[in-house]
Formats: sequence, C-alpha cells, structure tokens
Amino acid sequence: MTKPNPTVTQNTWEFLRDAMITPTGFREYDARWKYPDEINLPGITALGLGLGTQMFRRGIKPEIAVANDYRDYSLSIKNALMLGLMQAGIAVRDIGPAISPMAYFAQFHLDAPAVAMVTASHNPNGWTGVKMGFERPLTHGPDEMDELRDIVLNGLGEPRAGGSYEYVDGVREAYLDDLVGDFKMSRPLKVVCATGNGTASAFAPELFERIGVEVVPSHNELDYTFPHYNPNPEAMEMLHDMSASVKASGADFALGFDGDGDRCGVVDNEGEEIFADKVGVIMARDLAKIYPGSTFVADVKSTGLYASDPELLKYDIKADYWKTGHSHMKRRVKEIGALAGFEKSGHYFLAEPIGRGYDCAMRVAVEICKLMDRNPDKSMADLRRALPKTWSMPTMSPYCADTEKYAVLERLVAKLVKLADDGGTLGGRKITQVVTVNGARMILDNGAWGLVRASSNTPNLVVVCESPESEAELRAIFADIDAIIRTEPLVGDYDQTF
Repeated sequence: MTKPNPTVTQNTWEFLRDAMITPTGFREYDARWKYPDEINLPGITALGLGLGTQMFRRGIKPEIAVANDYRDYSLSIKNALMLGLMQAGIAVRDIGPAISPMAYFAQFHLDAPAVAMVTASHNPNGWTGVKMGFERPLTHGPDEMDELRDIVLNGLGEPRAGGSYEYVDGVREAYLDDLVGDFKMSRPLKVVCATGNGTASAFAPELFERIGVEVVPSHNELDYTFPHYNPNPEAMEMLHDMSASVKASGADFALGFDGDGDRCGVVDNEGEEIFADKVGVIMARDLAKIYPGSTFVADVKSTGLYASDPELLKYDIKADYWKTGHSHMKRRVKEIGALAGFEKSGHYFLAEPIGRGYDCAMRVAVEICKLMDRNPDKSMADLRRALPKTWSMPTMSPYCADTEKYAVLERLVAKLVKLADDGGTLGGRKITQVVTVNGARMILDNGAWGLVRASSNTPNLVVVCESPESEAELRAIFADIDAIIRTEPLVGDYDQTF
C-alpha cells in the first residue's frame, strides 16, 4: 500500500486513482470527513485496507459486520470500504442499510468479532465517516484510532489473500425482535416519533407500534436530503419542532432520533424540552428502585444531579463522571461494571441486564416506554418536575478549526486553572474545583458548574453550564466563560443561541 497523496484534487485523473485523506478525519473515537473534499473513494478503500491490517495486527479473527446509513453516498462509501477490507484478507458480512446500534447488535447476533458502520452520525449532509470496533460492545478509542491513522497515512496496509463478501439478510428483523421481546404497554401511550427523515425512520415507528404505542409521525419518510432539518436531537431546531408536534397532537411526549439512530431526545407532554442528561436522571431514579446500589456513569457535560439527587442517594447510587464521547463512555461503563451511562448529547449506554452496553436510541425508547408503564399515574412533565430544579443550557459550540482546537483548549484550560488558583470567580461564585479529565469543568461553591472542551467530531469547542440557583446565574457563568474564550482569536461564532 502506498501512502495517500495529499496533493490530489477533485476532477483529476489522480482523484480516481490515488488515495486522498485529510489526517484530521481520524477523530478520538471514529473517523469523519467532508466527502469528497477531505477524502475520496480510493482513500476510503485505503481506510478499509488499514482497518483490516489493524485486525490482523491485533489478532482479531478476520471477519467483520459492515453497514451503512441512509445517505445517498453512503452505499458508495461502504462499497469502497469493503473493497479495502477484502484486500486485507477480511471476510466481510454486509448487513445492508442500518442504524449504528443495529450494526453493533449484528456483532452479537452474527458472533462477528468486528464491526464497521458507515455513517456521519448527526453531522450534516456532505459528511461521511466510519464507527468501528473490535471488542464488543466497545468501539475504537484514541489508542485504536491513533494506530489506525498511522497504518493508513504511512501506507502500512498489507494486502492478504482470503478476503470474501457475503450479504446477510434478516438482521433488521432480528434487531427489532430483540428490542421488543415480550413487552407490551399496559397503559395507553401516544408518542411523537421524530426522525428528521433520517435512517431511524425505517425503525422507530414500527418499533413503537409493536409495543402498543400510538405513533404521531414527525418527518418519518426516508429522505436523504433532510428537507426539514438535520436530524440531531441536541439541536434546538429539532427539539422546537418536536415540541410543536406534541402541543398540536396532545401526545404524552416526543422522542427524537439522530441520523444514525444512536441518540435520543425527549420533549414532555407540556412541550418542554428535557435535555438528555436530565432524562438520564429520570431513568436513573426509576432504575435505582429496581437495582439499588448501582453505579451510573455520566459525561462531564452532564448535570451534577447524578451525584447530588437525594432520590438517587437514598438507593445508594454511585455517580462516576467521565470523558465525553461514545467510545469513552462505553468503555467506562464496561470497565467499572456500571448499570448505565448517560451523555448529555443523547447517547445512553444501558448495560446488562437491560441492554448490551452500546448506545442504542431504540433501546432507550423502549425503556422510556417501560418507565412510563411502571408509573401509570405520572406524566413525563410530572417526572421532570420531580427533579431538583436546575437551570441548564443547550450545548454551545463555537467554531474552532480541527487543526487548532486542541492547542486552543490547552491554553484555555491553563487560564481557567490559573483563575481558580488565584481565587477567581465565575458568575460571582468562587471556583472550588476544576476537573480536567476532559477539558475543564469548573465547579462552583453552590454546585453550579461550567465546562469547556473540544468537540471530538466537528471543528468546534463545546461550552455547557448549569446553575442550581437561577437562569440569571446560568447566563452570568456562561458570559464569564465566554469572555475567557474570546481571548483566543482562533475561536469563531457559536452555532446557536439560548
């Protein structure tokens, strides 16, 4: 295998022949590029050859389950990837179009030692990528991604004989059967099913109907142009649309799913958007009664309630705050034997005996319906109001180039640590602790906090704040953090307002 050619440009002979790959596409826990601006099809084939070579290096049985999301170019990407895997001597088992958790399920269902899911996740059209893993239910983390990047960019992929291709039918049906089991709702439930015309459109409505839920459809027609909005249940545009649907239909709540079906957003019966970390606390409260003494993992962007909620403390629940990112969270849940992990972005990791430990928005949807079935006298708004009141904000993402963001973050963390060491404040509150496991989470003297980290998926920083006191304090904390961020001229505008 030759090294990728960085000088290749589109609409040239070389673009059809030589691998072109931008190094920044190798992220912390998956791979994502703008296509074809940052990677071409020969580059994808080189990625497949590199992934297959990595399997041999690690002694992984040369067999992999492969799938693709519903974007018009994803099939071409998958075909190029499978070509490289077969060149590496890998037996490819193609399960067809899928959501990411169906691909993870296929590892168990087919007893496949590896998985590769072609998806850009919640990124807008024009992006592509691959989520991959060897040790189920885990996916690649930074070490595996660094190794893969070095193999691919240094031209170290090794062709081998023995590669093969098999199309495996029936995995979608087996996946849905596994999700449903023998569960059927015993109370009437009417749910807005919002899929933003993404891949989850081929799964979620049928899943709800099979467990006895009345479906209020919301953009459930498959359409890879995403004519209404990019399916991202962390974005206020999608959440506001879900809220309007709830109010118009009188539904009990709305569930929204991202482009590859591994993230879930919730709007309650009053049209109130509940950020995923708070939904996680609602679920944790319910699960704590069934599994007292459990440990729950939360990412550093999540509410402090996992550690402070009296209802969780009553059942001896232990909270573990960990690095943001689906691979980091899956690994942490498995390592410490947690019952579940919750991420503010809408990834939920439900381990045995509830799930298999990977992030599956369809599993979360079923478990939320079961939760409502166990609480027949409660509405989703009742469950939200029962939580200790805090004021929080959507994830804010100011632009910062992939090539600059980690250096910028390092400088910002140093400034924030110095601010704390010097007895400084945020929003008028003293900083009592700075957690630097993933960026900097500044914890204040009343339990309020603010976080700055680098996005692992897109050219952005990430800012999140929470206050147990008031919205005014929340905004004051954000304003002080933003003022520090603005000392870095390489940071651009935010993606949304709140």
